[in-house]
Amino acid sequence: MTDLDVPVDAPPVLAPTQVSASYEHCRAVTAYHGRSYYLATRLLPAERRPAVYALYAFARSVDDLVDRPTADDLGLTAALCRTEQRLRGALAGGSAPGPVLPALVDTVARYRIDPEYFWAFLQSMRMDVPGSPEHVFEYESMEQLSRYMYGSASVIGLQLLPVLGTDLPGDPGALMPAAALGEAFQLTNFLRDVGEDLDRGRIYLPADELAAFGVDGDLLRHCRRTGHVDPRVARALAHLIARTRALYRNAEPGIGLLDRCARPCVRTAFTVYSLILDEIESSGYQVFTGRAVVPTRRRLGVAGAQLLRAGLGRA
Repeated sequence: MTDLDVPVDAPPVLAPTQVSASYEHCRAVTAYHGRSYYLATRLLPAERRPAVYALYAFARSVDDLVDRPTADDLGLTAALCRTEQRLRGALAGGSAPGPVLPALVDTVARYRIDPEYFWAFLQSMRMDVPGSPEHVFEYESMEQLSRYMYGSASVIGLQLLPVLGTDLPGDPGALMPAAALGEAFQLTNFLRDVGEDLDRGRIYLPADELAAFGVDGDLLRHCRRTGHVDPRVARALAHLIARTRALYRNAEPGIGLLDRCARPCVRTAFTVYSLILDEIESSGYQVFTGRAVVPTRRRLGVAGAQLLRAGLGRA
């Protein structure tokens, strides 16, 4: 057996109280950092929510590590390597240190989630670290960006699929929509966070598609400094929003393949996240001075409608 062949059903040596405390920590992290995400999870059956919180909290902890302001890029790369080593060891039945790993290991074993998804995720995170051999500052094409997004986003949808369940267990037809929805969510984040990403020295929009509208990194940085949205940038963002909406359309049929009890949750996340694109458009593509946010009343309205639909379906 190689180090990539970690058995997903290896019994973790974890105390029940340790696992319970870890799940509660993950729930609190999700509630604090992922408001729309947490709202959607409230529509899941109670027994499935903890696993979603564990997956979110792990991804969030790694993402926060990568985004932490630091001049020690080598130290950051080493920290990512330690995270992977600890997860590999924990999945193999060893100890699970920290507040997140106990819940994550329990979730992976309980739902038989493929560990390869976590290695792909960590690989994409290394692409964000200057000084790492895998580091990418600017993505030349959507094809190159999609390779990054497979690890940073598509695998999140694939991790969640066994937790959400499908009408036909193990239905391979649900894999592609789940991956597409993860990518759509990620592209939505990239479009919303252009200004913040520039501050971190990153551009997550494909250079060739920006160039078609006369946009490059220098122009984006100028817009960030001045707070002014150049018309060329607005046209480029409109184009990329259209591409992102196409991803949502590709992902939508997958919602109907999920367990009936999971559909309201995913439909809520699908709708709320896609509404962020509407907010970007209504702001005049102003992604340089603030974040596009779906108003709380509108988010609650979406969730309430799905909850009502779910109740009627059960009746």
